[in-house]
Amino acid sequence: MAYKWKNKIEVDEAVVVVMNSLEKGPDLSPWLVRTMNAAIKDSDPALGTYFFEEINKHAPGAIRYFVAEE
Repeated sequence: MAYKWKNKIEVDEAVVVVMNSLEKGPDLSPWLVRTMNAAIKDSDPALGTYFFEEINKHAPGAIRYFVAEE
């Protein structure tokens, strides 16, 4: 089942989940990374941009999990 963000509140909640996960350990679970990457891909591009802005502000160490490989 696809996970899509419908609004900025849902993105904010996702950012908090990422922040909390990083507090528990140095790495994010593969499931969380797959879920967030699917949301970035499947949601409105503006919400994906907002996600990256918020991750850069609140959990910059996590950005490496979400930058697309070329």
